[in-house]
Amino acid sequence: MAVALRCFRLPSLLYRSSFATIRGLPRAPASCPALLLAGCRQCVRGMMLTRHLANKKAKGKGQSQARVNISAALVEDIINLEETNEEMQAVVEALKEDFGRNLSVRTSPGALNHITVVTKDGKFPLNQLGQISQKSPQLLVVNMASFPESTAAATKAIRESGMNLNPEVDGMIIRVPIPKVTREHRESLAKLAKQSTNKSKESLRKVRSKSISQVKKFKNKVSEDTIWLLEKQIQQMADDTAAEMDKLLAAKTKELLG
Repeated sequence: MAVALRCFRLPSLLYRSSFATIRGLPRAPASCPALLLAGCRQCVRGMMLTRHLANKKAKGKGQSQARVNISAALVEDIINLEETNEEMQAVVEALKEDFGRNLSVRTSPGALNHITVVTKDGKFPLNQLGQISQKSPQLLVVNMASFPESTAAATKAIRESGMNLNPEVDGMIIRVPIPKVTREHRESLAKLAKQSTNKSKESLRKVRSKSISQVKKFKNKVSEDTIWLLEKQIQQMADDTAAEMDKLLAAKTKELLG
């Protein structure tokens, strides 16, 4: 009786247009998850009504879009939404790490720790090859006595780190003068922050595209509305993540420009 009442509440145009689609289809079993069974009456009605209401809400609010909130458990045979979210968040965390490590007005010994040095034996963080210390507020020193053969490679890595550093070599000692914090230097760092954010957004788009491609593999196994809702959910997740990146960039830009 409850199902019948819900059916009568469907907008008449939607109900008439969908009647031919749902007529003759088997009735849903009691345990049918609405997103997975494309061939039952209740599922088709529910999916079409959800899509109709989402479109109606979007049109009613101009550019505003209705949000989708699909239970990950219901679609786990199609795509792992939790894994998709984790991959997107990993991109955000990498951007945070880049901001903290490479884009700072104040240069400290810790700022050099994770500069990657390319040697004949592989890639290593600078702090694994040399001892980093601060001799004065204007000077950092890297002692390469433990790996003197990597001094040249370490010097190159510091110079090309994007931190506006110009190291000087004295035997196994690398002196790194700390540049005066000028307005030009601040603006340069802000531009680098923007570039890093754009690169992170490219990585985010790759995660989104990979996930949507995974969903489309099931277009012949589940309903069109299921695919539509999943694509919308993935796009929504990507938009939320991009908005989070924009907030990080705004905060970092404010910090750098003062």
